[in-house]
Amino acid sequence: MTDSWATFGADLHLEPVGTGLRSGLMEALREAVRSGRLAPGTRLPSSRALAADLGIARNTVADAYAELVAEGWLTARQGSGTRVAQRSAPRRADPVVVRSRPARPRTGHNLKPGSPDVSSFPRTAWLRAARKALTAAPDEAFGYGDARGRPELRTVLAEYLSRSRGVHADPERIVVCSGFVHGLTLLGKVLRQRRVRDLAVESYGLDLHRDLLTGTGLRTPRLAVDHLGARTGELAAMRGTGAVLLTPAHQFPTGVPLHPDRRAAAVDWARATGGLILEDDYDGEFRYDRQPVGALQGLDPEHVVHLGTASKSLAPGLRLGWMVLPRSLVAEVVAVKGAADWMTGTVEQLTLAEFIASGAYDRHVRFMRLRYRRRRDQLVAALAERAPGIEVSGIAAGLHAVLELPPGTERPVIQAAAFQGLALDGLARYRHPDAPAGRDALVIGYGSPSESAWTGALDALCRVLP
Repeated sequence: MTDSWATFGADLHLEPVGTGLRSGLMEALREAVRSGRLAPGTRLPSSRALAADLGIARNTVADAYAELVAEGWLTARQGSGTRVAQRSAPRRADPVVVRSRPARPRTGHNLKPGSPDVSSFPRTAWLRAARKALTAAPDEAFGYGDARGRPELRTVLAEYLSRSRGVHADPERIVVCSGFVHGLTLLGKVLRQRRVRDLAVESYGLDLHRDLLTGTGLRTPRLAVDHLGARTGELAAMRGTGAVLLTPAHQFPTGVPLHPDRRAAAVDWARATGGLILEDDYDGEFRYDRQPVGALQGLDPEHVVHLGTASKSLAPGLRLGWMVLPRSLVAEVVAVKGAADWMTGTVEQLTLAEFIASGAYDRHVRFMRLRYRRRRDQLVAALAERAPGIEVSGIAAGLHAVLELPPGTERPVIQAAAFQGLALDGLARYRHPDAPAGRDALVIGYGSPSESAWTGALDALCRVLP
């Protein structure tokens, strides 16, 4: 229906559209006010007169007026009729100027490290665990619970970490958090409260972690890394350092495990100084040549915090992580966590607890370990055939490999890859700002592509290598 209405000098072309005449009339009046065709203070015709002009029911017009009054578009006073409300006209946005830019290649494959194959998330098994967990959950589980996390999850985590990672754990010293970043932030705040000034970090690692620690007021001096992992023997000479962040099972990103002598040196330093070791066990379950290296925490549970997550084994989107704390640290971490975000989502915790208890978690990890090992083997074979001059390291475990490059070629290779639609990271991307320049290399994450995209990503990689 289309009709025209001329009154008080305003010629309105109303096209009632939408789900009905009332909603169409309302939108037509709103647009008339927005455009200025109905100025503030303009008196509108009575509902009877407008209904007659448009050939619609009076109640339709009356209802439209009433709702626009409630929204603030119109006013209605006894003896004054219905008028356009006195409101500031919205400022029209300046026209958008589109500046031409050089065309950027679209990324077709992502081989950056740090993510698993999320397309392999076990949806059916997870849904089954969620249904069972929710059916069995007590009513109190959906209230405000313990800041440490649900007891069901902490109980199964203690058992699982003990048998799979050699962690000395009991439910009372486990705190559930929303991933590693969350746990690291909480620990940084607690350490500052303890008047720790410096927390040493490995000379290769994620800048995000350094930035988070700096944000809590800590300084992050570097601890050198070589072919045996972090040089923990140097901690004794780092005066003022009260804690250290390590990736002992599989150093990120160089891929080497921490040598047993250096594990012992780290623990000896912590015992002698009262220092704290933060153990990032980000992909400790994915070892391919033998059984996974046991957690450092097992050597001294009172001086090591073991941090783990479901981000690599399941999916980062779950936002589920855990800390196994020294007993002396539990109350302080819980107090800091409770002050900010009392608890992690109950449904996700209960589901993960059931997922682990039922054995589904172990089955999924075994399945993904075989898949990632196959990808690693395909990567090594493809490089041997198509880029035989490229040395591969850090492949005994984890979801990434390091590809050694000729000096001076790291940046050109990354640029060439981007032009071909392939996202890559160089080793320099992870170097501490205070560390000296190192070797040229690529850090290839072979976990993130979906199964169907893996072959294409591998082909694209081989094409850009020198």
